[in-house]
Amino acid sequence: MTGGQRLYEGATVQSAGLDALWHLDSSRTLFIGPLYFNGSHQHGAPVFLAGLYGPFGLRVLGGRWLTCRTAVIPAGVLHELDVGGNPIAVLYIEPDCGGAGGLTPLITTSQETGGVLVGRGGVIGPMRELYEDRASLQWTGAALSGLTGFGERHARKAMDPRIARAARMLRNNYDEVKPVAQFAAGAGLSPSRFQHLFSECAGVPFRRYRAWARMRAAVAEIVAGASFTSAAHAAGFFDQAHFARDFRRTFGAPASVSLSKVRRHKGGD
Repeated sequence: MTGGQRLYEGATVQSAGLDALWHLDSSRTLFIGPLYFNGSHQHGAPVFLAGLYGPFGLRVLGGRWLTCRTAVIPAGVLHELDVGGNPIAVLYIEPDCGGAGGLTPLITTSQETGGVLVGRGGVIGPMRELYEDRASLQWTGAALSGLTGFGERHARKAMDPRIARAARMLRNNYDEVKPVAQFAAGAGLSPSRFQHLFSECAGVPFRRYRAWARMRAAVAEIVAGASFTSAAHAAGFFDQAHFARDFRRTFGAPASVSLSKVRRHKGGD
């Protein structure tokens, strides 16, 4: 999908001028808003993608461009996106909460390519409702619980409880730079065995997942109203430039594309 090819239905009048929607909780990260081109990148958690008003371009591991309406991409898989400035829903679920298997019920009419599920349909309407309702931050969490609950309960493979516990500790204590040996000892494993098992279960190395937890924390700070600089420092980045580099490596685009204009809870909500 290149050369300015247009495969989109176009956004509806209801979506015009809407700020991007972000929602982060203990196990999920949701972004809904317009994106353009996202260069090659990989996430620390599996992700579900849905074009709100039409298909988008996806390239996996440098292969050919695919046109799809939905997709589920496991953690750690290199991919690129061509969304053409149209709104897209991007939902990440943490590996200890169902992982990619917890997202597969959100996609229909799918086929697998390079470990990625590419679909022609799925949970699009509810994502569009979340985006078009300017007050949706009040019910986003409940909506996501309904959408992902079934998948989380019926994920094909439960994560090793020792690794799940370590993943939760990383997310809850992202600002504590504990050595990997300490996590390994807590799991009753040698450092080398712990790191091997972590990569096997989470889809990304321990170090990469630690960076993902820190990135989530910084994004949450910005979405709550903090400046890029203060959010970067609060999440443990050296400075804003360090955060910006990691953001591009994680999401394939500058932080300003999706974080400069976000909707927030109004006073009294």
